[in-house]
Order: sequence, then C-alpha cells, then structure tokens
Amino acid sequence: MARKISKKELKKRFDHAVGGQAVIEGVMMRCKNRVAIAVRKPDDKISLKKQKVNSLTSRPFFKWPFIRGIIVLIETLIFGIKALNYSANESLDQEEEKISNWELVITTAVALIFAILIFIILPLYLTKLTATEGFWFNLIDGVIRIAIFVLYIVVISRMKDVKTLFQYHGAEHKAVACYEAGEPVTVKNAKKYTTVHRRCGTTFLIIVLVISIVVFSLIIAESFLIKLLGRILLMPVIAGISYELLKLGARYDKNILMRILVAPGLWLQKLTTKEPDERQLAVSVKAINAVIKN
Repeated sequence: MARKISKKELKKRFDHAVGGQAVIEGVMMRCKNRVAIAVRKPDDKISLKKQKVNSLTSRPFFKWPFIRGIIVLIETLIFGIKALNYSANESLDQEEEKISNWELVITTAVALIFAILIFIILPLYLTKLTATEGFWFNLIDGVIRIAIFVLYIVVISRMKDVKTLFQYHGAEHKAVACYEAGEPVTVKNAKKYTTVHRRCGTTFLIIVLVISIVVFSLIIAESFLIKLLGRILLMPVIAGISYELLKLGARYDKNILMRILVAPGLWLQKLTTKEPDERQLAVSVKAINAVIKN
C-alpha cells in the first residue's frame, strides 16, 4: 500500500521534480543536480552512469520565470546528446565500432536542420500558397505545423527501433509516477502506473506548437524571409512561455483551464509511449533510484 504524502513533501517533490528521457536501450533520469543513465547492455546486464551537474538555473537571474525555460531547454538538449552518445555505445557489442562525440554532434545538427525544414519552413511555404494574411495566415500555418508533427509521430511510431524507444519512454513515466505517488520505486510498484505524464516533453512540444500560433502573429511583415527569420528567432521566447505553462499544468492539475491545456499532449503520449516489459522497467527503476537517493 502506498504511504500517504504530506503537503510539504508533495511541494518538495514538485520543486525538485524528477525528469527523464528515453535513450537507446535505456533511460536517463535527472533530479536537482544529479543525472543517471541506465542502459541494457547486449549481455543483458544494466550499465549505470551517475554524475553531478551544475545547472545555470541554480543562479538567481536564471531562476526568473521565462528565462529558466530557455536555460532548461538548452541544458536538456546538451544532456540529451551526451546521454544518447553513452547509451548508443553501451548498447553496442564490443566488436562494433563505438560512436564518437563528433559523429553524434553532426547527427544532431542534421536533425535540427531537418526539424527547421519540416516544422518551420514547410508549413510557412504551404501557408503562403493559400494567399492569406494576418490572423488566418498564422492560424493556418500553426494548424499545418501541428498536423505535420502528429503525422511524423504516427509514421515513426511504426518503426521497430522507435517502438522500443517509446517503451523505454513509458518505463520512464511509470517510474516517475511511482516516485511521485510516494511508493518505493520497484519494478512491481511502478508496473501499475500509467505511461502518460503531465510534464512529458511531448506535452511541452504540443504547448510550443499552440503558443507559436499566438507569438508568430506578432510578425506583421509581408516578406517571406522576415517571417521565416522571425519564427526561428522567436523560438526561445516560445520555449520560455511554454515551460511556464507546462509547470502550471503540472502544479494545478485540477484546474479546468490547465487540464484543457495539457490534454492534447496526454492524448499524443498514447503514441509516444508504449507499455514496457519488466526488463525495460528495471532499467528505468535503476536510473531513477540513482538520482532520488543521496
């Protein structure tokens, strides 16, 4: 039976929330200044890497609302790249060639360029063909962007390797939910929890896509190039706003407006998370216990 959590402990757990990310054959977990990456190796053993990190958000200026969201996004990208590199190498057989940091950086750069092409330039170009302007231009642009994103998730979710990644994503959420419920984080306890979570990156991305419709409406220039550059330059602003809304959605989960805000992200998580098996859940449990225990 789960022990009852006091309001004081709930607040502490919210302020020092555990966040995670699915990686190749594993899970990365982070809590405060601790990061752990657990990976299932080819010999079926679980490799665990623990480290302490110094976040800029521990400094007064970078704790400010909206500013902290931009910093968190940048740090998450950096930690994510490092975690992917570690997990990729740990999941390979000894005979296989290890992936270098430069190879992963190049791959990430290509992925970012691809994301800009598909999720910013393509919707903007297609919207331009409609010959609309003002409010309707930004609305159509936003709807097309959301449609492309959802279609992209649907397509990649059918790939075998991505299905495995989504299972680890589900394992991550189950372990975090178990911790937030106040239970000891074990495979048995975590197994019963849902694979969806209000603070998931999927929900964050959906909020970004919706908020971008409003923020991009500030670009009133007719030039295609200015519209494009404006969209790229305003992404940090959108990330900052979206981060604050994501935190509000998690804190005030009973509020009807917050529930409406995060609902699309929870729906989409039905695609980006899959039910993990016990071996995958064991990896997630090992990772989270490494960061929640001193």
